[in-house]
Amino acid sequence: MNDDLMHLGLVEEDEILLDEAALSLAFLDHPDADLTPYDDVLETIALRLAAVAGEATAAQEQAAALSMVLADEFGFVGDAETYDDPANADLIRVIDRRRGLPVSLAILYVAAARRCGWSANVLDVPGHVLVLVGEAVVPVIIDPFRRGAAVDSDQLAAMVATMDRGSGAAVRHVAAMPNRAVLVRLLLNQATRAEQSGGRQRALALYTRMTMMAPGYGHVWWERARLERLEGDIPAARQSLAAMLEITRDARLRERVSTTLDALATP
Repeated sequence: MNDDLMHLGLVEEDEILLDEAALSLAFLDHPDADLTPYDDVLETIALRLAAVAGEATAAQEQAAALSMVLADEFGFVGDAETYDDPANADLIRVIDRRRGLPVSLAILYVAAARRCGWSANVLDVPGHVLVLVGEAVVPVIIDPFRRGAAVDSDQLAAMVATMDRGSGAAVRHVAAMPNRAVLVRLLLNQATRAEQSGGRQRALALYTRMTMMAPGYGHVWWERARLERLEGDIPAARQSLAAMLEITRDARLRERVSTTLDALATP
């Protein structure tokens, strides 16, 4: 299993297939599961999407087809009632329950669109995740948590305004996420909830997975080191901080990491 994580950390960004990668991450917690039925569901979604959309090339038509297939036919919807349930960030359980977090549902939408050869990306919005369908000139934004509902510019600005100083921040704070960042976001949801519920060792295991599949992401090394320190494993915490130092170029952050390393070296 560690080999799969390290392989995921080495492959090029564009080679990552979001749904398959997310399924393999979920498999780490379900080692006895048969993934064949889940792979079949993903393939069936894509086949059904292609059939419904036909020769559609306009982003609006493709977005409508995504909503029809994922939400109306397969029943995938946001879990507003038990939002913090860890199952919502576990793709195996998401497929079982047809419920999930914005990021896990966005993975299904984007991966299905890409299987059809369409342009689609997970869109990072403060406090939320959306899906961008189509090219940059005439894209369509939809919300997989709300059954693929369309999101217009005013609604997007309002989302950002609730998390920032005002609607003018929308352009600065909304961006398509790289594939690896999407997977990190998925595991971060699990790790945060695990630690909040007292599962510090579970959280540490999840951050360890993140550093293996996304070794260039400094913030996950920092969190891993923090938890290793809380667990009393100072040598491991120092190793994680040293790994972070190798990839960090920001002068202030490097100073912070170095200071922490020095402090951990003091008896």
